[in-house]
Amino acid sequence: MSRIIIATDKAPAAIGPYSQAVRAGNTVYFSGQIPLDPATGALVEGDITTQTRRVFDNLVAVAQAAGGSLAQVVRVGIYVTDLANFAAVNAVMGEYFQQPYPARSTIEVSGLPKGAHVEVDAIMVLD
Repeated sequence: MSRIIIATDKAPAAIGPYSQAVRAGNTVYFSGQIPLDPATGALVEGDITTQTRRVFDNLVAVAQAAGGSLAQVVRVGIYVTDLANFAAVNAVMGEYFQQPYPARSTIEVSGLPKGAHVEVDAIMVLD
């Protein structure tokens, strides 16, 4: 099966040996996005709500580059450094998705790249 690499300058460039997303058939696998400003590559300043919005904005950009939208996302993985932020992250996710919602897991981790407090990856199926 061939793979198509998805890349856009409207989301942060990869900070390691990976692609922003990879399409295999009709499925697009998103790498984890942290709250980096696409223009500067710097971590955005602000609270967990601000960081989470930046993450989802980055995911929107990658989805569009792949020819889709968040409406076609079937699974989301959320990683937070403090589960006390769960409600805030959940509220932001609710701004970006409508029913039927994708499947999701939320996991607390001890640390994320560049000191981020949230990271999100996803899987999207194109029609």
